Amino acid sequence: MLELSAGQGLVQIGELLLALVLSACIGLERGLRNKSAGLRTHTLVGLGAALFMLVSKYGFQHAPGPVSFDPSRVAAQIVSGIGFIGGGLIFVRRDAVRGLTTAAVVWVTAAVGMAAGGGLWLLAIAVTGGHFLVVYGLSALSRRLPIERFRPTGVARLRLVYRDGRGALRRVLVECTRPDGAARGTRW
Repeated sequence: MLELSAGQGLVQIGELLLALVLSACIGLERGLRNKSAGLRTHTLVGLGAALFMLVSKYGFQHAPGPVSFDPSRVAAQIVSGIGFIGGGLIFVRRDAVRGLTTAAVVWVTAAVGMAAGGGLWLLAIAVTGGHFLVVYGLSALSRRLPIERFRPTGVARLRLVYRDGRGALRRVLVECTRPDGAARGTRW
């Protein structure tokens, strides 16, 4: 007959299921937006983080001899490991940074899993709700803000209309991509 030890009961299964469901909700949102980390990645991150928390809480109760027990050490290592995964999601091409939000969402998903695995179900649910508020609510709000007014001075958009075959586009591209910024104030 199967004998369950402390930390392996319906409560812990419920915490794992909560982490799975909440993480899957976050991952579904990212997947629907065609982000690099989607449903499966976020679900596994949240579920794994929850299991690590449960192992941290209950996994060392029967260790032989004097054991220094500090469950916060496992939590700290989860945060470090997720930072490593998140770093792999961030890409920099020229002056554009891509993947920062996805990396942050993976980090939040791990936190949701940790909270669920730690028995903090209300916090896990609240942070999942906070995620949706940020990605939907703040996205909608930012589209309505007058961003142009807050751009740093010296940054401008350029609209170029030119006639083909006169070399104007080539000259503009050369001047605009010079590393010393010499194109400022240039008249064509």
